[in-house]
Amino acid sequence: MVVQQVRPSEVLDNAVLSVMTEVSRADFVDEHLAMMAYADTMLPLSHGQTMLSPILEGRFLQALRLTPETNVLEIGTGSGYFTALLAKLARHVISVEFYSDLSERAAQRLSHAGIGNVTLTVGDASQGWSLVERVDTIVLTAACADIPDDYLQSLKVGGKLLIATGKAPAMPVQLITRTSEREWQTIVLFETVIPYLINAEPSQPFEF
Repeated sequence: MVVQQVRPSEVLDNAVLSVMTEVSRADFVDEHLAMMAYADTMLPLSHGQTMLSPILEGRFLQALRLTPETNVLEIGTGSGYFTALLAKLARHVISVEFYSDLSERAAQRLSHAGIGNVTLTVGDASQGWSLVERVDTIVLTAACADIPDDYLQSLKVGGKLLIATGKAPAMPVQLITRTSEREWQTIVLFETVIPYLINAEPSQPFEF
């Protein structure tokens, strides 16, 4: 079902299609939403958060080109489904969630799915996240008004950051590759509209 949805959106990577078929999306949503698990829409989570649509998940994964040697930092665990997809394709995933109860439920779902190469943690990652060492890939599942410099600095040379920025109705999804210690190359992949990361919203103009 999910393959039929994402292929028309030019998600053609066989590895991506395989994991999206293998990992049941219905196992990562609340029971009352199970019938909508594969709908092409963002599903609601608690605290006003949302789960990315299958098409966005597929396009994000395809752009990242993960390998079994890739170490990933994910910002925005949410339901844990996208975390599971990342973990199936990568070596290890560190996933940060603002809300502890969402992180706890994601941990249960990941454990039930038999996925163990994930480290879940809780905190505010709106301006970056402290790491012991640089990572190969950073992906944000929610938008930021601007690109936090800390994420650029947290990439290994050759590493990639995938992030949606700006404002609705057209938020560019950017793939930023660190080409040297002081240089980064940016490609705009497509435009979308997704909710902002907590505390990463655009600043409100001052009114007298």
